Amino acid sequence: MAGMRSEWNVVGMVIVSVGILCAACAGQIPTEDGSNARFRIAGTVVNRSGGAVLERARVTIRNTKDPRDVQSQLTGDDGRFEFHVQAGKYSLHGAKRGFISSDYNQHEQYSSAIVTGAGIDTENLQLQLLPSAVLSGKVLDESGDPVRKAEVTLWREDHATGVGRTVGIRREVTDDQGVYEFTPLDAGTYYLSVTATPWYAVHPATAAPEGVVAAPAVVDQGLDVLYPTTYYLGAIESDEATPIPLRGGDRMEVDLRLIPVSAVHVVFRSPDPDKGNRFPLIQKRVFGELDSPQYSENVRPIGPGVFELTVAPGKYALRLSGQAEPSRISDVEITHEHRELDPSSGEALSNIKASVRVLGEDELPKQLYVGLRARREHGVSFGLVNSKGELHIEEVVPGSYEVLAGSQEKSYAVVQIASEGQETSGHTLKVAAGASMVLTLTLVRGTGRVEGFVKLGSKGVAGAMVVLVPKHPEANLELFRRDQSDLDGSFVLQGVIPGTYTVIAIVDGWDLDWSRAGVLAKYAGHGQTVVVPPAGSHAVLPPVVVQTQVGAK
Repeated sequence: MAGMRSEWNVVGMVIVSVGILCAACAGQIPTEDGSNARFRIAGTVVNRSGGAVLERARVTIRNTKDPRDVQSQLTGDDGRFEFHVQAGKYSLHGAKRGFISSDYNQHEQYSSAIVTGAGIDTENLQLQLLPSAVLSGKVLDESGDPVRKAEVTLWREDHATGVGRTVGIRREVTDDQGVYEFTPLDAGTYYLSVTATPWYAVHPATAAPEGVVAAPAVVDQGLDVLYPTTYYLGAIESDEATPIPLRGGDRMEVDLRLIPVSAVHVVFRSPDPDKGNRFPLIQKRVFGELDSPQYSENVRPIGPGVFELTVAPGKYALRLSGQAEPSRISDVEITHEHRELDPSSGEALSNIKASVRVLGEDELPKQLYVGLRARREHGVSFGLVNSKGELHIEEVVPGSYEVLAGSQEKSYAVVQIASEGQETSGHTLKVAAGASMVLTLTLVRGTGRVEGFVKLGSKGVAGAMVVLVPKHPEANLELFRRDQSDLDGSFVLQGVIPGTYTVIAIVDGWDLDWSRAGVLAKYAGHGQTVVVPPAGSHAVLPPVVVQTQVGAK
């Protein structure tokens, strides 16, 4: 079930019994008894922090099979709501000003549907809403004065991909008083970074073209300064940033202070300007990923093929682009003693051209994307496949990649890669430095569907995280599927690629790095193996039950 995000602390995980029914065709879990009986969905909206009832909250239910079948009402002073519906499955959603809108028992984008007509108590539900948090403060300079037009970025720890990572979620610009504010925020762990330019800074050229005598600087050296990108508590590298934990309803004020540093003037000389200039761009590594290239006004040409870069000291990735030679990328540490960049350093970037086909399909889907995911970084570089089934991805950093595929409506997986007459199964691609690769990619569409029930003994368990784990999980992240069990314990995993999997169900496991082999080892041994047959097959596996297993984080 889709819903908004909600982070819960993990106090323990329980592997619960899982009944599985797997088929390549679109089966359904029977929930309707064929009658016109009416059922009540009723309960109370409460504050998840403390349990107080919430009056005047908007509660909405929607039939999961018919989005047009929707009802909505406001709670009274007692926080109660009540709906009369036919047998079926319904999403239950609550909203109130000052709180995070939420579906019933939500975790991340998942929630539990309310199931009527199945002997389940739907009349004493508790719909919990978490008070929204606020993170605000000021950006101050070295004198304690406010910095206007500073760019503040909010980052958050995220487990949605099964691997803990930190992602940027919002960006604000400070006002005339240096104030920023982020709201509404869910509970979680956050980070802050800020970039700004000293209003008084002046950066005189310190180098001149050959044969020209540089004029003496007439600018006070104290004005030739920069603010490095700064994280909470003064770190200038993301791996030293201090986390900011927020709970529901917190109102936290965090001031960020910027300290100027003397600018470093670095000279770059293109090796052969007659064949075209190699323009230098610098990037920072932020929480494991390269940020956008800095097309800075602090890069100035000072002669044919000669540039001067004005930057703050620190670690950077230097990207050199040009038409005559392959682009290059290298890691550099710029200091006041390191004043000239080597144009021959680093690895040459590669270009990839590919033709794409899908097994069993004559036409390619619209908006089909193919991407490269580097194993040493979090980011994914995507390219759009054109109507002729062709793809071109430029300036690929040498390394080992997993080749991914997908569209907005359907899931796909790469099962074969052909290059220079050689075919390899799977989706791993090694890219050499400076290569121009021509590939043929064979894809398969995910048509499988895995259904079942999460049970503890004979009773259905709601709110469990259900994970479909592929063989060799850390090399097949795109094959994972997840769902959350509904009120009767039922779940559906859609768009499954043919293959052999293990299904596990974990209670209170939403903060786990659930795709890592070391984490999965605790639970996979007590899961249920299922085989999803190729598309077009209609083989059906009988339901099976996995014994209950209690675990701890």
